[in-house]
Amino acid sequence: METIAIQFDLSSSDYACDLGFEVFYNSTQMVNIDHVAAATPVRFTIDAEDGDHELKLIMKNKTVAHTTVDKDGEIVKDACLGVSNFSIDGIELGHAFLEQCTYHHDFNGTQESVDDDFFGTMGCNGTVRLKFSSPVYLWLLETVI
Repeated sequence: METIAIQFDLSSSDYACDLGFEVFYNSTQMVNIDHVAAATPVRFTIDAEDGDHELKLIMKNKTVAHTTVDKDGEIVKDACLGVSNFSIDGIELGHAFLEQCTYHHDFNGTQESVDDDFFGTMGCNGTVRLKFSSPVYLWLLETVI
Protein backbone atom coordinates (compact mmCIF):
# COMPACT_ATOMS: atom_id res chain seq x y z
CA MET A 1 0.00 0.00 0.00
CA GLU A 2 1.19 3.51 -0.76
CA THR A 3 0.06 6.90 0.50
CA ILE A 4 -0.58 9.35 -2.34
CA ALA A 5 -0.91 13.13 -1.94
CA ILE A 6 -3.51 14.78 -4.18
CA GLN A 7 -3.81 18.54 -4.53
CA PHE A 8 -5.42 21.06 -6.84
CA ASP A 9 -7.02 24.48 -6.85
CA LEU A 10 -10.79 24.87 -7.02
CA SER A 11 -12.37 28.11 -8.23
CA SER A 12 -15.76 29.42 -9.30
CA SER A 13 -16.77 31.90 -11.98
CA ASP A 14 -19.43 33.22 -9.56
CA TYR A 15 -18.79 32.75 -5.84
CA ALA A 16 -22.26 34.09 -5.00
CA CYS A 17 -23.86 30.99 -6.56
CA ASP A 18 -24.25 28.01 -4.27
CA LEU A 19 -22.25 25.61 -6.43
CA GLY A 20 -21.10 22.58 -4.46
CA PHE A 21 -18.21 20.18 -4.96
CA GLU A 22 -17.29 16.67 -3.82
CA VAL A 23 -14.37 14.33 -4.34
CA PHE A 24 -14.59 10.56 -4.06
CA TYR A 25 -11.64 8.17 -4.07
CA ASN A 26 -13.18 4.95 -5.32
CA SER A 27 -16.30 4.89 -3.10
CA THR A 28 -14.91 6.97 -0.20
CA GLN A 29 -15.85 10.63 0.06
CA MET A 30 -12.71 12.73 0.59
CA VAL A 31 -14.10 16.28 0.16
CA ASN A 32 -17.58 17.76 0.52
CA ILE A 33 -18.09 21.49 -0.02
CA ASP A 34 -21.71 22.66 0.01
CA HIS A 35 -20.87 26.13 -1.36
CA VAL A 36 -17.64 27.02 -3.11
CA ALA A 37 -17.60 30.58 -1.73
CA ALA A 38 -13.93 31.41 -2.45
CA ALA A 39 -10.90 30.09 -4.26
CA THR A 40 -10.12 26.87 -2.43
CA PRO A 41 -6.95 24.80 -2.33
CA VAL A 42 -7.96 21.13 -2.08
CA ARG A 43 -5.44 18.82 -0.39
CA PHE A 44 -5.82 15.24 0.83
CA THR A 45 -3.99 11.92 0.93
CA ILE A 46 -5.22 8.49 -0.03
CA ASP A 47 -3.97 5.03 0.82
CA ALA A 48 -3.91 2.93 -2.34
CA GLU A 49 -3.46 -0.79 -2.75
CA ASP A 50 -1.70 -1.92 -5.93
CA GLY A 51 -4.14 -1.87 -8.83
CA ASP A 52 -6.70 0.36 -10.53
CA HIS A 53 -8.40 3.30 -8.81
CA GLU A 54 -10.64 6.25 -9.62
CA LEU A 55 -11.01 9.83 -8.43
CA LYS A 56 -14.40 11.43 -9.01
CA LEU A 57 -14.69 15.24 -8.91
CA ILE A 58 -18.38 16.15 -8.66
CA MET A 59 -20.09 19.49 -9.24
CA LYS A 60 -23.48 19.78 -7.55
CA ASN A 61 -26.24 22.29 -6.75
CA LYS A 62 -26.27 24.13 -10.09
CA THR A 63 -29.74 25.35 -11.11
CA VAL A 64 -31.23 27.05 -14.16
CA ALA A 65 -31.00 30.35 -12.23
CA HIS A 66 -27.18 30.13 -12.35
CA THR A 67 -27.14 30.65 -16.14
CA THR A 68 -28.20 33.87 -17.89
CA VAL A 69 -29.27 33.58 -21.52
CA ASP A 70 -29.96 36.49 -23.90
CA LYS A 71 -32.96 36.85 -26.25
CA ASP A 72 -31.10 34.85 -28.94
CA GLY A 73 -30.50 31.90 -26.60
CA GLU A 74 -26.81 32.66 -26.14
CA ILE A 75 -25.27 32.23 -22.69
CA VAL A 76 -24.10 35.61 -21.41
CA LYS A 77 -23.29 34.60 -17.82
CA ASP A 78 -22.76 31.16 -16.36
CA ALA A 79 -21.65 29.78 -13.02
CA CYS A 80 -18.88 27.20 -13.42
CA LEU A 81 -16.25 25.51 -11.29
CA GLY A 82 -12.61 25.38 -12.32
CA VAL A 83 -10.02 22.74 -11.43
CA SER A 84 -6.40 23.72 -11.97
CA ASN A 85 -2.84 22.90 -10.87
CA PHE A 86 -3.69 19.23 -10.30
CA SER A 87 -0.80 17.27 -8.84
CA ILE A 88 -0.11 13.79 -7.53
CA ASP A 89 2.72 13.37 -5.01
CA GLY A 90 3.97 16.86 -5.83
CA ILE A 91 4.10 16.27 -9.60
CA GLU A 92 1.85 18.72 -11.43
CA LEU A 93 0.15 16.88 -14.28
CA GLY A 94 -0.59 19.97 -16.38
CA HIS A 95 -2.36 19.21 -19.65
CA ALA A 96 -1.92 15.45 -19.09
CA PHE A 97 -4.51 15.72 -16.27
CA LEU A 98 -7.10 17.01 -18.74
CA GLU A 99 -6.23 14.29 -21.25
CA GLN A 100 -6.75 11.56 -18.65
CA CYS A 101 -10.16 12.81 -17.45
CA THR A 102 -13.69 12.28 -18.73
CA TYR A 103 -16.61 14.55 -17.81
CA HIS A 104 -19.95 12.79 -17.42
CA HIS A 105 -22.98 15.10 -17.36
CA ASP A 106 -26.46 15.61 -18.84
CA PHE A 107 -26.39 19.37 -19.44
CA ASN A 108 -28.26 19.81 -16.13
CA GLY A 109 -31.11 17.59 -17.27
CA THR A 110 -31.69 19.27 -20.65
CA GLN A 111 -30.10 16.56 -22.82
CA GLU A 112 -29.01 12.93 -22.79
CA SER A 113 -26.02 12.02 -20.61
CA VAL A 114 -22.63 12.23 -22.28
CA ASP A 115 -19.03 11.35 -21.52
CA ASP A 116 -17.20 14.44 -22.68
CA ASP A 117 -13.65 15.75 -22.75
CA PHE A 118 -12.67 17.81 -19.72
CA PHE A 119 -10.99 21.16 -20.24
CA GLY A 120 -10.65 22.25 -16.60
CA THR A 121 -14.11 23.79 -16.24
CA MET A 122 -17.27 22.15 -14.94
CA GLY A 123 -20.32 24.01 -16.23
CA CYS A 124 -22.94 21.34 -15.47
CA ASN A 125 -23.74 19.18 -12.50
CA GLY A 126 -21.75 16.04 -13.20
CA THR A 127 -18.65 13.99 -12.56
CA VAL A 128 -15.09 14.28 -13.80
CA ARG A 129 -13.42 10.88 -13.60
CA LEU A 130 -9.68 10.28 -13.38
CA LYS A 131 -8.65 6.63 -13.52
CA PHE A 132 -5.16 5.79 -12.33
CA SER A 133 -3.24 2.88 -10.90
CA SER A 134 -0.92 2.18 -8.03
CA PRO A 135 2.01 2.21 -7.74
CA VAL A 136 1.33 5.75 -8.87
CA TYR A 137 4.89 6.50 -9.98
CA LEU A 138 4.61 3.72 -12.60
CA TRP A 139 1.27 5.10 -13.77
CA LEU A 140 2.81 8.56 -14.03
CA LEU A 141 5.73 7.22 -16.09
CA GLU A 142 3.53 5.13 -18.39
CA THR A 143 0.60 7.49 -18.81
CA VAL A 144 1.43 11.05 -17.95
CA ILE A 145 5.11 11.90 -18.14
